[in-house]
Amino acid sequence: MSYHFSYESILAASQAANWRIEDIIGEGETLDFSKPFMPESFARVGPIACLSDAEKLKLNQIRGCGYLYTFGLAEEFILPFVMDHARSALHVDDARTRALLQFAGEEAKHIDLFHRFYDAFVQGFGTRCGMIGPAEAISQAVLAHHPLGIGMVTLHIEWMTQKHFTESVRDAQDLDPLFRSVLKHHWAEEMQHAQLDEAIVRTLAAQAGPEEVEAGFQDFLKIAALLDGGLMQQLELDIESLQAAIGRELGEAEREEIRAVQRQAIRYTYLGSGLVHPRFLAVMEEVRPGSREELLAMAPAFS
Repeated sequence: MSYHFSYESILAASQAANWRIEDIIGEGETLDFSKPFMPESFARVGPIACLSDAEKLKLNQIRGCGYLYTFGLAEEFILPFVMDHARSALHVDDARTRALLQFAGEEAKHIDLFHRFYDAFVQGFGTRCGMIGPAEAISQAVLAHHPLGIGMVTLHIEWMTQKHFTESVRDAQDLDPLFRSVLKHHWAEEMQHAQLDEAIVRTLAAQAGPEEVEAGFQDFLKIAALLDGGLMQQLELDIESLQAAIGRELGEAEREEIRAVQRQAIRYTYLGSGLVHPRFLAVMEEVRPGSREELLAMAPAFS
């Protein structure tokens, strides 16, 4: 099934959902470190036997910090990608240009929001958490690929964030309220971004021949593999951050237990959960027939 949207309706919805960072992380707003940040369906700290309940909570919060940081990294390459696409619409379609520029502006706002969240997190958590980067290098590595492949990755990310909030965060009253508020406001604008990226992917695919579409799909897989490599590096940084936060050195057996559980948890969070999103699959099948079956076959490795 295909889904189509007008640029006018997307722009109107985006303007209605608009918010200021200061309304979310403002003076007097603090994180509650007595509560988890991430839903257990993503954090998966419960099965780790070598950690106490207090240590599992610390790991959950480290994963929450990494969650927003990781999506901030993604938006670092989505922003220039959308700007490049908006440039092609200049003097052609005013509504399209305005909607895409709104998309880009909101991505820049989200990057700023996530930076501020990280600063607030470190202040309350007490120790800094290591994060992969630098962001510029990751962005350059992704943007070196075929534009259609980048569009497909962006589509995957946009619908994945929608799925995360609606299915696992929106009704999770046990999570820190400020973390939930950040994700709620992010979700409200990402809905329009997901719709716009569907239009971008369709446009790029329509301009490409079958061989170029296939090249785009293969680059989608290459970018996913690149991001997976970065996520596995982030896992090691999370273990180091956990040691600093709990004040004890983990033995190699403990580290390996944490790796085994968190490896799949992280892969599911950022890759597997998006691969099965019905809207993502629908667009992928539309622009490259056969994609649905291939992607569904891959998904169990990231679950």
